[in-house]
Amino acid sequence: MSPKRPTDAERARCRSAAEMQNALGILEGRWKMMILSHLFGEAVMRFSDLQRAIPKVSQKMLIQQLRSLENDGVISRTVHPQVPPKVEYQLTELGRSLAPVFLALQDWVALRREPARPHEWQSGGRDRRRS
Repeated sequence: MSPKRPTDAERARCRSAAEMQNALGILEGRWKMMILSHLFGEAVMRFSDLQRAIPKVSQKMLIQQLRSLENDGVISRTVHPQVPPKVEYQLTELGRSLAPVFLALQDWVALRREPARPHEWQSGGRDRRRS
């Protein structure tokens, strides 16, 4: 008996899951979401401003996370030729396209702040008795 061939829907689901994993890989990292949230709040931020905004991140880690986001095309880095060097970061168009994701995440955070009845959390946020 030959193995069952995946359907088009199953192949699409696998591609979708792989694409989601790739997208999450770009955003994963302890500090990336914090960096992006600060850049959504400001048009342009200097390296030192980001360091002050996220005091628990080490300079080395901040540099690594910024380089990774830059390599993935989410942020851009501008070095101004002066002494000491002035380095600024801002979201690219691709980075700005994450705005709906951040707004949805803010909505989710607001939901978590509201006191919830235990059955609502267990049922994925919906009261099954009303369904």
